[in-house]
Amino acid sequence: MLPRFTRPLSLLLLLTTPLAAARAEEEKKPETVVTVSVGKVVRTTLHAYVTGYGTVETSPTGGARLAASAAGLVVAVPGIEGASVEKGATLVQLDSRAADAAFTRARTAVANAEKARDRQTQLLAAEGTSERALQEAADRLAAAYAEVAAAQLQQSQLAIRSPLAGTLARITVKPGEWLDAGKEVGEVVDADRLTVALQLPAHEAAAVQSGQTAALFARLASDEKPLTAATVQFVAPVVTPATDTVLVRLALPKSSGVRPGKFTAVRIATETRADHLAVPAECVVTDTEGHSTVSIVTGEVAKQMPIHVGLRDGDLIEISGDGIAEGATVVTVGAYGLPKVTKIRVLAPAAKEAAK
Repeated sequence: MLPRFTRPLSLLLLLTTPLAAARAEEEKKPETVVTVSVGKVVRTTLHAYVTGYGTVETSPTGGARLAASAAGLVVAVPGIEGASVEKGATLVQLDSRAADAAFTRARTAVANAEKARDRQTQLLAAEGTSERALQEAADRLAAAYAEVAAAQLQQSQLAIRSPLAGTLARITVKPGEWLDAGKEVGEVVDADRLTVALQLPAHEAAAVQSGQTAALFARLASDEKPLTAATVQFVAPVVTPATDTVLVRLALPKSSGVRPGKFTAVRIATETRADHLAVPAECVVTDTEGHSTVSIVTGEVAKQMPIHVGLRDGDLIEISGDGIAEGATVVTVGAYGLPKVTKIRVLAPAAKEAAK
């Protein structure tokens, strides 16, 4: 008869044998190694942007639309589209023969009135006339001067002149046409005083302020080069109710290379953060609960580290957190789905390019 402890010992051997076998089998399995690409934690300057689309226009003080002040027949168009014009240059001339004749008559009337006044002054000195007669002569002279001024004003209204120095962008009349008062005939622009007008959503415009820098693009794309720089010049203090947007104007530099009427993409830098840590955007993994991590590489092991994310500037994202330091190696391609701790093999640059 077996001793009493024989059965429990036999049962223990039966239980431990499969566990030992399973552990041995597990140890025989190859260790998982994940192939990844890596990058670096960098210290850089990041920007926050507001983007939109606008139209290049002349500045409110850098352009003028020309219109006829009086009705008349066009007899000459000295202005040439695309040509530079000086301030005060005549661009369209209306028939001024009637106004010229009125001016000549007014000048003759002035000359006659001056002679009559001078004669009355001499007679009064010799007591040969009265104060009343002299006053009447002075009144007639004043009336003659007023007629001259009216004739000069009429003449000036028949010559449409440039109110500023710039470029004659367009002219819409030809000699022989009849113009009604108020009809637009052309436009002069100052290419050195251009703006971009755009409407931004009210919640985005709240971050835009005068003096901020901006850039113009043909389109908004990561690889697009800016057409020119710009500066925020004006932010409307009111919201347009129909669209819930705010008017913003950007001032362009001289010789910007863009022309009035161009539709352009705009990117305004609303915030600048210097000397902050950042990583390539593909490094950051965010779960469904909003928790973000990056995988820091030490030797042949990648370990997930919790982080806080900040601004995104192009392909870089601002990060901060315990254990995150400048120059640290982080997993880029392959970061999504990595275990919390895992062995890795870094994909060589040449292999990475071939894989693309």
